[in-house]
Amino acid sequence: MDITIPNLAESVTEGDLGAWLKKDGDRVEKDDLILELETDKATVELAAETSGTLKILVQAGETVHVGDVVGRIVEEGEVEETEAKPEPEPEKKPEPEKKPEPEKKPEPEKKPEPEKKPEPEKKPEPEKKSEPEKTPEAEKEPEPSVKPAPAEPGTRREKMTRLRRRIAERLVEAQRTAAILTTFNEIDMTEVIELRREQQPEFEERHGIRLGYMSLFAKASVLALREFPRINAFIEGDEIVYHDSVHLGVAVGTPRGLVVPVLRDADRMSFAEIERRIRDLATKARDGDLTIEELQGGTFTISNGGIYGSLMSTPILNPPQSGILGMHKIEKRAVIQEDPATGEERIVSRPMMYVALSYDHRIVDGEEAVSFLVKIKERLESPIRLLLDS
Repeated sequence: MDITIPNLAESVTEGDLGAWLKKDGDRVEKDDLILELETDKATVELAAETSGTLKILVQAGETVHVGDVVGRIVEEGEVEETEAKPEPEPEKKPEPEKKPEPEKKPEPEKKPEPEKKPEPEKKPEPEKKSEPEKTPEAEKEPEPSVKPAPAEPGTRREKMTRLRRRIAERLVEAQRTAAILTTFNEIDMTEVIELRREQQPEFEERHGIRLGYMSLFAKASVLALREFPRINAFIEGDEIVYHDSVHLGVAVGTPRGLVVPVLRDADRMSFAEIERRIRDLATKARDGDLTIEELQGGTFTISNGGIYGSLMSTPILNPPQSGILGMHKIEKRAVIQEDPATGEERIVSRPMMYVALSYDHRIVDGEEAVSFLVKIKERLESPIRLLLDS
C-alpha cells in the first residue's frame, strides 16, 4: 500500500517531511505513527493504514505535496514491484533460410585514359605562417566559477523549518499590509492577586484546575470587544468583516516556534472552561499534537510575554486580525495614590503590569484602541466587574 500525503486543510498544499518515526525495513502495525509532516501551520503525525514492512521512498527534509507517494507498506504475501519476477523471454522464431547470392559477372576492362598535358609552372608564393587550429573549447573564454563564501569559524548553517519560515512570512506580511500602531497602559494587579489568593482553593477543588491570569484577561478582553467590535473584525478587500463571536487566539511558545491555537467561542465560556481549554491547547502545542483546525479562525489574540520576564513590548498583529493584546511581567513599583480617609497623596508599592494593544489603524481609530485598554484596566483593577458584566 502506498503512503501518500493526505489533504490536511484547504489552505495546506505542501509541507516538509520532518522525520520518519520508523526505519526503512521496519515492521509496522496498523495505526502505528510512521512519519511527521511539517506544514506552515503545525506538525502532523501520520499513521500506518495497514500492517507490513516499511519501504521509504522520500527522505526526511524533502518538500512534498498533497498526493505525493513518500513510501510503501509491503503487506505479507505482497511482492514489491522492484522485486517482481522477470517476465519470460519470448520464444525465438527460426530464421528464414538465406538464398544463395547471384554470381558476379566479370567487369569489362577499362580503357587507358589519355595522357594529360603538363600544367604551366606556378610562381612560388611566400609561405604563410600557419595559425594554430582553434578548438570549440579554446574559442570560448572560461567563465569564472561562483563558489559560496567560506563559512566563518565558529558558525554553522541550519535550514529553517517550514513553521519558522511561515512565522517569518506572516510577521513580514503584517508589517507590510497593515498600519500597525501600539498603545500602552498599566494595571494595578493588587485586587486580581487578592482574588486569586482567596478563591484558588475552592476554584481548584470544584473544577480540578487552577485559576490563572490568562482567563481573567481573556474575560476582560471578551467584554471589551463587545463594546468595540471593530477590534474583533478584519479587512477583506474593501469590506470590513465583523464577527458575532470571539475566537480567541492564545500565543504559545514551543521548541518549534510560536504557535497560536484558538479558543472557539471564548465569549461563551466560563473561567473554568477557558482555563481548561488553554491548558489542553498549550499541552498539545508543546507536544506537537495541534490539528490544523485548532490553529485557524482566530479573531483576536492575547500574548503573554510576562512569563519570560518581558516588562514591555509591542506585539505584532496575527493577520488578518486587527488587534493583539500583550501582557507583561508583574513588578512592584512606587505609585502615587490618594488616601481615601484624608484625601492626601502618598507613595505606595503596588504590583503593576504594563499592557499593550497593537491594532490596525486602517480599521481601528486611536480613541477606540485607548478606550479598549481602559475598559480592560477598569475590570481587572475591580475584578468583581468581570462577574457583574458577564
